[in-house]
Amino acid sequence: MKNFILTTLFISALFANDKTHTYSSSEDCKACHTQIYSEFNSSMHNNSTPQKDQIHNAIWAQHPKNLKFKQYSCGKCHTPASDNLDDMKEKGKRGGVPKADNPTHQAGISCAYCHRIKDIKLHKKSNTNIMTNEANNFFGTRQKHIKSPYHGIITEGNEHIKNGNVCIGCHSHKKNKHGLNVCSTNIDNEMNGANCVSCHMPKVIGSISNMNKTKNHTFHGFAGAHTHSDMLTQYVDISMLREINDFIINIDNRTSHSLLLHPLRTAVLKVSILRDGKIIKLKNEIFVRVIGHNGKPAMPWVASVTLKNTMIQANEKRSIKYDFKIQKGDKVNVILGWYLVNPKAIKELKLENDKLANEFIEFKNQNFDF
Repeated sequence: MKNFILTTLFISALFANDKTHTYSSSEDCKACHTQIYSEFNSSMHNNSTPQKDQIHNAIWAQHPKNLKFKQYSCGKCHTPASDNLDDMKEKGKRGGVPKADNPTHQAGISCAYCHRIKDIKLHKKSNTNIMTNEANNFFGTRQKHIKSPYHGIITEGNEHIKNGNVCIGCHSHKKNKHGLNVCSTNIDNEMNGANCVSCHMPKVIGSISNMNKTKNHTFHGFAGAHTHSDMLTQYVDISMLREINDFIINIDNRTSHSLLLHPLRTAVLKVSILRDGKIIKLKNEIFVRVIGHNGKPAMPWVASVTLKNTMIQANEKRSIKYDFKIQKGDKVNVILGWYLVNPKAIKELKLENDKLANEFIEFKNQNFDF
């Protein structure tokens, strides 16, 4: 009997990472980590569920697993703290969906979830986060810290936390059944020593906690295409070259991944000239990656090829020539921004009335005087 119990415990421990974990609520962090919690609360990590992100919800509404099984197959990355995550991931399982009235379903990518990632298992289709079973221990990078009365802090032995690549469990790549890499970053995240965290979670003014006063802390609002994109403008340069009968706008993407990653996004370069009090608008330049099947645009789970890719790539300097002669006194305005949803997909996704889906997000705005 004793051997049976020991064997059972061993097997349970061996497969613990395949079972749904229980995570502390992000609300529990609020009392001590006030500013960090405020940043996280408005982030896409906190708002990653279908009920909170209408664009994501519009895509999931058409997913075959939703239509056939009412199963939320996106839960692995979008609602990893859910108490029914196993049902969401199990093939052919019915009813594994996030519910609006369940706090664990609406926790998004919670504080406790990210800080309990102890390892990342690399896979061909998509990676998997391996979680620690020590519910009261969180991984971090701060070497000098006080002993918290609420949780343990582990600052050694986790290479992914140390090198800033803790994000690649979800943000590295996603291949569908056709082997098409639907959404991908540079898994090595090599950019002159920079990484996911250093760019998207830079140091900002404010204490790390109310118990351990510091001048700065790591930003937990997660700068990206949705929010706080201004923090990323330093990694994309815009310059202009005036020639005799035309001019060139250069966009220098100094990041280790494409300007925009998700195939639903569309980047736009808007150029206008102010001359003698009148504004002359030139044709917009569109940067997009269109995925599809049988020659037509298709949803990510159907697409088998990339039909078109004009997106600005990693470490690329894109030059756009305009057949327009600049005169003395002209003021050239250059705006680089994007739509979170390709305008051509708005109707199909039934997002005509969604403000965010239809909004042009301005990223960089520069003027050149002549």
